[in-house]
Amino acid sequence: MNSPFKSWLQNTKQGLTDQVKKFKNKDFMDAIVAGCAMVAGADGRIDAQEKQKMAGYMSRSDELKVFDMSDVIARFNHHASNIDFDAMIGKQEALKIISKFNGKPDVGRVIVGVCCAIGAADGDFDDKEKNVVRDICNALGLNPGEFNV
Repeated sequence: MNSPFKSWLQNTKQGLTDQVKKFKNKDFMDAIVAGCAMVAGADGRIDAQEKQKMAGYMSRSDELKVFDMSDVIARFNHHASNIDFDAMIGKQEALKIISKFNGKPDVGRVIVGVCCAIGAADGDFDDKEKNVVRDICNALGLNPGEFNV
């Protein structure tokens, strides 16, 4: 028997779980999006394929699909505009966000993995994009060789 109270309780528990996930992973989402913006802008322009690849990953990721895609896009645009305004300052701001996960290699590997996928989205993971991924690895305390960059 599924009483209205049990149904309400289950929905409320799920809602709280979702809110906890959302809060808990906000920095993680921002770090991934910052890294994606860095890689996407490595060649001086951010093309539609790179944006679509990032959005697709975010909507499929168990950890990140709790985020509203408009929040993800807003953060991506924020980081991209910082990089457009001043590449060095934008990159340093993004790396500061990413470096919050230094010393957390499991989380760092996910961040780097997504950034590599964004770099390869246009079919050409070039040296400029690989250099950005190396910088991200260094900010995370990871060996770039682990990712063949």
